[in-house]
Amino acid sequence: MSKIEEIVDALENKISKILHKQEVLKQTNAKLTEQLEEQRQELLNQQEEIASWAEKYETLKIANSMLGSDENKRETKLKINALIRDIDHCIGQISE
Repeated sequence: MSKIEEIVDALENKISKILHKQEVLKQTNAKLTEQLEEQRQELLNQQEEIASWAEKYETLKIANSMLGSDENKRETKLKINALIRDIDHCIGQISE
């Protein structure tokens, strides 16, 4: 009888250890999931900041060209022409 009791005790001990490991892994998984979500949010924030800086850079390039810089003059002229077309289109719609 004691042999069966030893086997049952050993089995209970192993099950207890496995359940403990499972709980530890669940907690670790929850922490990692939370960290992943934080990293995703940080990445989104950084991408938004990059887009904002890119827009500011483009605006600065156009302003710099208007101030007489020879760089990016072609882009500035194209942008001005596009704005003029938009204004003409708006005037045409208002006139109708």
